[in-house]
Amino acid sequence: MKNPVLQTFPLSSPWQTLDPFLFSVYHLDHYPKGNGQMGPDVSLLEGRSLGSDFNPNADWRMYHGQTIPGFPYHPHRGFETITIVNKGFCDHSDSLGAAGRFGQGDVQWMTAGRGVQHSEMFPLLKDEEENPLELFQIWLNLPKASKFVDPHFKMLWNEDIPIVEEENAKIKLVAGTYKDITPLSPAPDSWAADPENEVAVWNIHVNANSEYTLPKAGSSVNRVLYFYDGDEIQIGDKKINPNFGIVLNPTEEVNIKIGSETAHFMLLQGKPIGEPVAKYGPFVMNTQEEIQKAMEEYRLTQFGGWPWSHPDNVHDKEKGRFALYPDGNLEEKPFH
Repeated sequence: MKNPVLQTFPLSSPWQTLDPFLFSVYHLDHYPKGNGQMGPDVSLLEGRSLGSDFNPNADWRMYHGQTIPGFPYHPHRGFETITIVNKGFCDHSDSLGAAGRFGQGDVQWMTAGRGVQHSEMFPLLKDEEENPLELFQIWLNLPKASKFVDPHFKMLWNEDIPIVEEENAKIKLVAGTYKDITPLSPAPDSWAADPENEVAVWNIHVNANSEYTLPKAGSSVNRVLYFYDGDEIQIGDKKINPNFGIVLNPTEEVNIKIGSETAHFMLLQGKPIGEPVAKYGPFVMNTQEEIQKAMEEYRLTQFGGWPWSHPDNVHDKEKGRFALYPDGNLEEKPFH
């Protein structure tokens, strides 16, 4: 058997990715009790650069938020965001008039396409206990033919997402078929919408002191396993510490021996798009000329403007999980 590990690399923020993915970020914040206004019940006057609080050594961060943690309105064009919230909540608002509150395992899939503004805030809903947040955001590229599709906002609710339970492992299928288990459909214009592209986003949890075998994929895909929490693992004769990315040979099964703690992985896999990538912040096109045109269009149109009262819009504190779509359709879900 060939060595399934092609390369390892330490995880920084954002995580290094391979085509068709652009990058991925992992947020783990141990937020304190809320102050009744969905912000933290502590002073923000000392030790933080409000509006740009990204200290990796802190227990929690405000990011670009001033009173509530999160990311006030900002534009996207030419790619997709897949936002997985395992703990805590995210409040979404966008320039299409769509909105939502999701968390407790929910996933939001948003195709920016020709352009959209949105905000992503992390309201602290609990005032009597702490408000931990665990969130992944994965940027999946769009091919040139899909850069200007209409923006699309889709929710994958936790209770609907397939979770495969094996003897020692649980595998949450955000995208990509696992053995014979089919996931929910991705956004319609996504690179993931064509099964031939073999796009997979799997959140994998494996019990301590056990083994797990990751099934092989097709030969034409890029495949990276992110070991983001746990104790040392072993693949073949290679020992790997947590907070490492592992580039895998997709044509080989991967047997993983787990150390003394439950191991947590995120797998990102897909056939590469194989087109030039030009990036400037939240704009992803194929050439620098297209980036300049995107920036100019945003200055002129604001991608439809901002229909909300505040750039850091959050929803009523008592509101549950919900999604309001641009066509007015409303989905509501209870808290777990």
